[in-house]
Amino acid sequence: MRNRGFTLVEIMIVVAIIALLAAIAIPNLLRARLNANESAAIGAMQTISTAAQSYRSSNPNYPVTLTSLGTATPPYIDSVLSAGGKSGYSFALTGATNSFTAIGRPQTPGTSGVRTFFVDESGVITFCTANPCTPTSASSPIE
Repeated sequence: MRNRGFTLVEIMIVVAIIALLAAIAIPNLLRARLNANESAAIGAMQTISTAAQSYRSSNPNYPVTLTSLGTATPPYIDSVLSAGGKSGYSFALTGATNSFTAIGRPQTPGTSGVRTFFVDESGVITFCTANPCTPTSASSPIE
């Protein structure tokens, strides 16, 4: 009677093929996630800019913090964004009477995002990849 099954060589070939496919697919998956996080951050920056302008139309000043936008009645942004973090990015807003600046930084630079985003009362979203990244060093607008 003859036993049927796989030989050690056949199993090793299958494992090698699976490892090769994983080596090709995993970096692409990580890059796709990074791009998705950056796209979500740009959307959040647009939301913050629009919310700050709406807030200013109802109040004498721009909002002082993101919390101001989230705790207003009715709220201008959702509770997740007003807490300061969303989709691998940390967000902050600093406001004054006639201006505001919002910043979105990757929580884990290089993994959750590469670019840092800024927006002010002009509504133009800019970015930079330098470290440290400030509003004055962010000269490239999002197109």
